[in-house]
Amino acid sequence: MPGEKRQHPETKSKLHPKSKHKNRYDFKQLVESFPALAEFVRPNPYGDDSVDFSNPEAVKTLNKALLKHHYQIDGWDVPEGYLWPPIPGRADYIHHIADVLKESNYGQIPEGENVVCLDVGVGANCIYPLIGASEYGWSFIASDIDEVALQNAQNVLNANPDIKDKVELVLQKTVKDVLYGVIRVEDRVDLIICNPPFHCSQEEAEAGTNRKLRNLKLKKSSQVVKNFGGQNTELWCDGGEKKFIRNLVHESKKYSNSCFWFSTLVSKQSNLKSLYGALKAADVAEVKTIQMGQGNKTSRIVAWTFLKPHQQRNWRETRWN
Repeated sequence: MPGEKRQHPETKSKLHPKSKHKNRYDFKQLVESFPALAEFVRPNPYGDDSVDFSNPEAVKTLNKALLKHHYQIDGWDVPEGYLWPPIPGRADYIHHIADVLKESNYGQIPEGENVVCLDVGVGANCIYPLIGASEYGWSFIASDIDEVALQNAQNVLNANPDIKDKVELVLQKTVKDVLYGVIRVEDRVDLIICNPPFHCSQEEAEAGTNRKLRNLKLKKSSQVVKNFGGQNTELWCDGGEKKFIRNLVHESKKYSNSCFWFSTLVSKQSNLKSLYGALKAADVAEVKTIQMGQGNKTSRIVAWTFLKPHQQRNWRETRWN
């Protein structure tokens, strides 16, 4: 019956067991942590407290509340037109990739600032460094080709002094490069994460946004497209996700002894065949594929290393233990 109270599972089973978001949003607690959220909280047609997920300001304010409540992040914001991603999904990437390190370290997740993670394409939101530094104390190198995005990320870091010194922001000056120009061969990076641009063109990106709007039962609106669409460099690049990831694999070979684990999100399952082919051609030593899910959306992390067992052992003993 319309309006009848729904019964919900206690946890969101698709999220990582360590996720702070695996239970349903407790809007009372979120409002206590971030009072500005109260303006947007309303009962939905089933009588549950919620926010209007078609309202960009409501979604952004929910993100602010989640970051404050779960990670003690202050002053988080993004400029108009830039992406603010779903926090639970970003946290899941961090937890799943921490498990990859755990499997390489005798069942213990390496923690602390000696663990260095490179976030390729950090964006204005700076989400991965904020969560990774908060949850595991890792240090981050965070690259982007957008100077406005990096300045906003710096503003967020300045508001969080406990994290600020753990994150180094780096401008990628060459659009076609992924790792080149950001790290040096002699550097040592324990982990590389990447959320690549999804689409091949602006037109494809806008079509994807309009599909999301239809799923939210909204009419097409240029203003909403702008608010949800993000910047060009966040949503699309020449060749889309497939080409970007293949470039990442190609460049990773140069850093085969500089990084333990490389990884990337892969949103399109159809791109896996191409990625596995590129990894085989690069002669990697080991590949892991980790399934992820949030709501009706599914994606996966693909991680790879060039290090042989004896090299992995030496890495553990010299950097993590």
